[in-house]
Amino acid sequence: CCAKDQYIEQFKDTLNTSVPKSIAGFIAEPIQGVNGAVQYPRSFLKEAYQLVRERGGVCISDEVQTGFGRTGSHFWGFQTHDIVPDIVTLAKGIGNGFPMAAVVTTKEIASSLAQNLHFNTFGGSPLACVVGAAVLDAIEEDSLQKNSEDVGTYMLLELAKLRDEFEIVGDVRGKGLMIGVEMVTDKDSRQPLPAEEINQIWEDCKDMGVLIGRGGLYSQTFRIKPPMCITKKDVDFAVEVFHSALQKHMGRAA
Repeated sequence: CCAKDQYIEQFKDTLNTSVPKSIAGFIAEPIQGVNGAVQYPRSFLKEAYQLVRERGGVCISDEVQTGFGRTGSHFWGFQTHDIVPDIVTLAKGIGNGFPMAAVVTTKEIASSLAQNLHFNTFGGSPLACVVGAAVLDAIEEDSLQKNSEDVGTYMLLELAKLRDEFEIVGDVRGKGLMIGVEMVTDKDSRQPLPAEEINQIWEDCKDMGVLIGRGGLYSQTFRIKPPMCITKKDVDFAVEVFHSALQKHMGRAA
C-alpha cells in the first residue's frame, strides 16, 4: 500500500516534534468509527505500534465499535492488522444494550494499578458479568460473526451500486457490519456535501423508517452499524430507503 509510507512519515513527524521523547501510550480504533468508518492503509498500525513501543509507550486498541465479531472476518478488529495490543478497551457490544464496559490487559500493566488507589463503584458487577457471558453465548450460538461478514459484504455491494449511480455518493467503505457512506458535492472535487443537504437526506431516511448515524470531520459520512442479527431482507429495505432519499435530494437540487 503506497499510502502507508506517507502516513507513517506523518506519524514519525508527530512523534519527533509534538510529544516528549518518552510517551505514555497510543490509542486507536482498528477502524475509526465516529470519524466516518475510516480504514488505515495496510500495515500502518503495525508500524505505528512499533514506533510507540520504541518510545516506551503502551499500545491500546479501542474495540468499542469493532469488537465482538462486527467486522466479520475476525472477532477483534486488531486481529485484521496482525498486531497484539497491550490494552484492549471494550464497551457497548459487550452488553448488547446493558451498560457495561471492560479493560483487558497484561498482568504487568494490571498489577501497576495496585500502586495507587483505584476503584470503580460498579466494578465486577455480578449482573453485568452474567449479561456479558450471555452475549458471548448468543454471538456464538447464532453465528453472528459469520452473519456480520456475509450480510455486511452484501450490504457493501448493494450500497456500492448507489455510489455508481449518484454523483454525491463519494465513497462506500467498511468491513462487515461497520460501513461508511461518504457524501460529496461531486466526485471530482470530493468536497463534503453541505450539512443542510445531508440533514435533509438523514431526515428523509428517518421518516421512511431507517435510522442511521453520522460521522466524519464535517459530519459528511453516514455511519451504518446495524444489529449483528440483521438479515439480507433488512438490508434490501434499508438500501431501498436510502436510494429513495437520494432521489428526493436530487429532485430538490434540480
